[in-house]
Amino acid sequence: MNKGFISVVLLIAGSASAAWAMYSNSFYDAPPTPALEVVNADGEVVGEYRAPLARDILSEENAEDIIYGMRLLNETSRLLPDNVGNGLNCNSCHMAQGKRPLGAPYINTVGDYPKFMPRSQAVLDLTQRINGCFRRSMNGEPLPDDSAEMHAMQAYMAWLAKDLEPGQRVNIENMDYFKVGQYTPDPVRGERIYSQQCAACHGQNGEGMKDQFGDYIFPALWGDESFNIGAGMARLSRAAPFVKHNMPLGVSLHAPLGQIELSEQDAVDVSAYFTVKPRPDFPDKIFDWPGVPNPPDSRY
Repeated sequence: MNKGFISVVLLIAGSASAAWAMYSNSFYDAPPTPALEVVNADGEVVGEYRAPLARDILSEENAEDIIYGMRLLNETSRLLPDNVGNGLNCNSCHMAQGKRPLGAPYINTVGDYPKFMPRSQAVLDLTQRINGCFRRSMNGEPLPDDSAEMHAMQAYMAWLAKDLEPGQRVNIENMDYFKVGQYTPDPVRGERIYSQQCAACHGQNGEGMKDQFGDYIFPALWGDESFNIGAGMARLSRAAPFVKHNMPLGVSLHAPLGQIELSEQDAVDVSAYFTVKPRPDFPDKIFDWPGVPNPPDSRY
């Protein structure tokens, strides 16, 4: 065979391989995480923040606790069956392991508590706040305050904020709750939206979707296996902004995931449909909002 021809073939093959390598790298590599501003107590920008990578946990002195905490938040129902009364996990509501803007992030959580909570009309620490989620959102039983599980979950949250100095916080977007009366909810329209955009994952009857092991892939939105009436997600003002910014799963304001975006009215209507569905009671509801009126969207 002509040596010149062979050289040309090899050159073309080499160029094709190089081109494929460049293409495949750009195709498979995730884009870099955008930096978020770090601000001090006066609101002045003092640095940048990027959520740490899970692989970097291994370099931490308390790596075992952090990894256990990350697993507990992801697999709460499976790992803590005595404390979870339904099929939900902490990260059913805290999106992307608590790293996603507008997805109930954990990033500032450790620095935000103790904090005054209107529902209890009291200052709660982080342990009390987490146990409130166990009792309400997961319709279960609280963890012992000094348990390894409680320490591990807080270790993960602290790891997310490990590079912040005291008094600093990440300027990450959080959900602004919709004010009651800001929109006129239409649950009949909401039922149509639910059937079109939500039922494929959460079930036509709100029953959720389980995998072959019996664990929820998508949580139940009403019924015995869902959050109880004492959960924040049972309130329209709390559910609607979460739906707006996080649902359908994969929703984004930017391509390529931004094919479906619900409007604020859509989110209000569909939330008006599913929040009033039957769900477990919360016996201690009589202690909520002591001395002040219950919010208009409270289920009790």
